[in-house]
Amino acid sequence: MRLSARLLQILVTAAALSFVFYMLLGLMPGDPIDLAIMADPRLTAEDAARLRALHGLDQPLLARYLAWAAAVLRGDFGFSRLFAQPVAALLWPALLSTLVLLGWAVGLAACLGVGLGVLAALRPRLSPMVQGLALLAQAMPGFWLGIMLIILFAVWLGWLPAGGAAEEGQGDWRFLLLPVATLGFGQMAAYARHAAAAMQGALAEPWIRSARARGASQMRVAFGHALPNAAVPLLVLLGLDAGALVSGAVITETLFARPGMGKLIFDAIMGNDYNLALLALLVVAVVTMLGSLAADLAQRALDPRLR
Repeated sequence: MRLSARLLQILVTAAALSFVFYMLLGLMPGDPIDLAIMADPRLTAEDAARLRALHGLDQPLLARYLAWAAAVLRGDFGFSRLFAQPVAALLWPALLSTLVLLGWAVGLAACLGVGLGVLAALRPRLSPMVQGLALLAQAMPGFWLGIMLIILFAVWLGWLPAGGAAEEGQGDWRFLLLPVATLGFGQMAAYARHAAAAMQGALAEPWIRSARARGASQMRVAFGHALPNAAVPLLVLLGLDAGALVSGAVITETLFARPGMGKLIFDAIMGNDYNLALLALLVVAVVTMLGSLAADLAQRALDPRLR
């Protein structure tokens, strides 16, 4: 499929998802006016009706969705009731914070996982140890690992901060180490198992035996011939992880008090901030689709047969 067709598919899917998200959030019990009445008992039923008419909440869901979609197409993303700020002012810094965390975590998981998978394929005696470590990483709850890392490195040793983010002008790397380790260690398991299986399959190919017969060194065979072909299925995993971690980092971001997309979505839904929750969910969906597209393009660059 051509790139233009894939981009059109992403736009159509995003539009369909926006409709589904809007309808699901709109069917949830309560609205901002109900919350205002709970916060201020002096508001009468007439006041509530007037406020609903002012904000268009007395209209059918479909009419409200069309009005919201038209405003988004004009670049008006609305206002967050929970944080009393424009949605764009909250969304983009949170997305940037999560993407930084995601980039380091996925990089750590991919490097360690692929390295362990290659080691298991080249040294079959070490394969049980690598598989055991991958199983441990996958079975270990992320919130438990994060708490243990905080106790060890922040409480006992005092080497790293327990959470939060760096102030403006300060380096953020010390605040990233513990959440990156928490996310990366759990994701490492999938890369290790997939890399080991893919490398074992690639090393059994006839052209690998031909390369060895021509005198190619073990390192050249492994990293110059086998790994590029074994990396094709790993790129699919990498693209899917990109979207999953953007929304799935809510536990890690909450545990380490990082202002990212996961925590923003959680706060918006729990606070009935429908406008913020809707845009945040839509951004996560678009990031997931763009990650999948990037993985497909990287696959085609590595394997000409897919072009």
